[in-house]
Amino acid sequence: MKKQLHVISDGRLTLNEFADIAGKINPFIDRFHLREKKLTAKEIAAGVEMLFNRGIPSEKIVVNDRTDVAWSYNTCVQLAYHSLPIDLVKQNFPEITAGCSVHSYSDALEAARKGADFLLYGHIFETQSKEGLPGKGLHELIAIKENVDIPVIVIGGIKPENVESLISAGADGAAVMSGILQSDDPFHAARCYSQKINQGGTLHEKDL
Repeated sequence: MKKQLHVISDGRLTLNEFADIAGKINPFIDRFHLREKKLTAKEIAAGVEMLFNRGIPSEKIVVNDRTDVAWSYNTCVQLAYHSLPIDLVKQNFPEITAGCSVHSYSDALEAARKGADFLLYGHIFETQSKEGLPGKGLHELIAIKENVDIPVIVIGGIKPENVESLISAGADGAAVMSGILQSDDPFHAARCYSQKINQGGTLHEKDL
């Protein structure tokens, strides 16, 4: 299965700026996440339409938290700890593709058991957005992959130089925010991440 590269809006760009970058890097990206905690459903819906206008198809768009917006526009939804439970979402919106954000082995197994289509797991490495909190590392990722049969996308502190160890540990892809969106050249950065993710590699003991 092809490894996936996800890009997640960081709240620092306007929706229009995010959509402009998305249109340029679209060839390298498998999913675009609208993760805008401060915006209303109406504003997020406008963001979805901006992505449509830049040529991003609905199946590549992931709306964070707002199942109503995702269902209305036939996009994916990403559920967090404060969102509706995954089993309730799948019961009432059976055709929606729903991912779950998880932060531990037990969370991952529970989300998979309750019907998640994919997991967003992290933060895998130290990152400025989680300052002071150590990264999860690779051991737990390996354990999760041994016990779930759905894609596990990792997030947190991911740079081109550490992608190989993640893929070798079993990750099905990576989600990136500032590494692409705040780059001086998002197109070049997205292409670099995409190439690294799909090169694969061998995990060495020093990486664990």
